Amino acid sequence: MNILILGATGRVGGQIVTYALHDRHHVTVLVRTPEKIQINNKNLKTIQGNVLNKDDIMRATHGIDVVISALNTDGTTTLSESMPLIIEAMQNEGIQRIITIGTAGILQSRTTPDSLRYQSSESKRKSVRAAEEHHKVYDMLKQSTLEWTIICPTYLPDGESVGKYRVDRNFLPEGGVEISVSDAAEFTYSQIKSSDFIKSRVGIAY
Repeated sequence: MNILILGATGRVGGQIVTYALHDRHHVTVLVRTPEKIQINNKNLKTIQGNVLNKDDIMRATHGIDVVISALNTDGTTTLSESMPLIIEAMQNEGIQRIITIGTAGILQSRTTPDSLRYQSSESKRKSVRAAEEHHKVYDMLKQSTLEWTIICPTYLPDGESVGKYRVDRNFLPEGGVEISVSDAAEFTYSQIKSSDFIKSRVGIAY
């Protein structure tokens, strides 16, 4: 497959690149700083550019089968500003499938089912800024015609892949408190071959 990975220099994105190259897929990454990609692989194509630049996104999505976005908020509005450009480029290219990394904050609350977790007492986070950014992206994807899946991990420590974890559609698995970067990346990557969670958020935790 031809896979575009956004956020490839981040912790989760970098692992997804490794998994995809290991399976001999053709991987395109759009990065501001190509020097940060320390991988030498004939199946890896690095495009220098910015997700907030419409032309860069158009260039990166050309000939792509599936888009994986592991962009994070980093205290900016990059997430919500780039998504309309990504959706438009995908529609222009006829790409249907997008898998993104969200946050457990945008899953449904178990205590207040009409609210999202970050809007309820279930969330322990002091700041809701990141969750609000992810919420905007969720709304945009919901309104699109794309086949989207948002993977919503809770606390993401670095650490070894355990290979066993729980997932739940639209909710965080009961009592889940963390999931390693490796396992979150592995599950996200596995969704390129799965249609189990099309147009759904997926909570993931041990």
